[in-house]
Amino acid sequence: MPLEILSIYARYHSILWDEGSHKRNVAAFVAEISEFIQRNKIETINDDLVDRLIMYYRSKGNSNSTINRKLAALYKLLRRAERAGLIKKLPTYVRLPEKNARVRFLTREEERVLLRKLASRDEAFSDLCLFLVDTGARVGEALNLRHGDVHHGKATFWVTKSGRSRTVPLTDRAVVALANHRHRAGGPFSHVRYQAFRYHWNAVKKQMGLAGDKQFVPHMLRHTCASRLVQAGIDLRRVQAFLGHQTIQMTLRYAHLATDDLDQCVMALDRINARAARDADKAGNPKANKAVHAGEEATAPKIADGRPVFAE
Repeated sequence: MPLEILSIYARYHSILWDEGSHKRNVAAFVAEISEFIQRNKIETINDDLVDRLIMYYRSKGNSNSTINRKLAALYKLLRRAERAGLIKKLPTYVRLPEKNARVRFLTREEERVLLRKLASRDEAFSDLCLFLVDTGARVGEALNLRHGDVHHGKATFWVTKSGRSRTVPLTDRAVVALANHRHRAGGPFSHVRYQAFRYHWNAVKKQMGLAGDKQFVPHMLRHTCASRLVQAGIDLRRVQAFLGHQTIQMTLRYAHLATDDLDQCVMALDRINARAARDADKAGNPKANKAVHAGEEATAPKIADGRPVFAE
């Protein structure tokens, strides 16, 4: 008898996953896996099943990261089933290597042109984009925002991907963007239809000469917010909280943008060494003082273009 993955999901989904779009994605993954098992009359959960699933997903053109998400949902479900005694042994956990894909974000000039061209079509489209850039919200979170969710310069998103609410402070620009639509029924952007927004987004994208840029999509505005925060020196834990990432790993994709953090490390070490030299002077210990200054001379980097350059 083929494995009843769907019945296992029906029994435990409310325990394992919070309500939200992620749970809906998991339901789709499980249904897809169940259909594969039924079609191939697979009766045993083992490593062969995982291998066949990987080959199947690759034949469909799924990337390694997509396959990993689908397998992660399956493993989570199977671990719970094993605890309940429904299966005897878990298959070996497989995680395929993922490339560190370039994170696409708006330049200031791209933002200026995008907002201007969208505003010429509908002010609501440009205000929505500006709001997304300055809050890091997902499009669905912004469209579901209600007037009552905005208080004292902060917005609370109740309908989120993780199923957890999130409150973020608003920039001056975001406050103005919302105020422009306070007369709308329901919420500031509740009248915006996503299909219409994407249609005009794609039209403007083409006008900007970016029709071939597959990463130039509305979700890029969320990446833009995160990238700007990291580049401004905001630590990753705060960025994680601001965006509502469930794990720090999701935020780490932006870590490479924090290059100035390394300069801060060198500056901190220079301050420590200088303080040690002053302490040695005060203590009247010329030998220690000489050693400290020698260490500074040997190790202190020269600064070129704002970056430390060490001698060979």
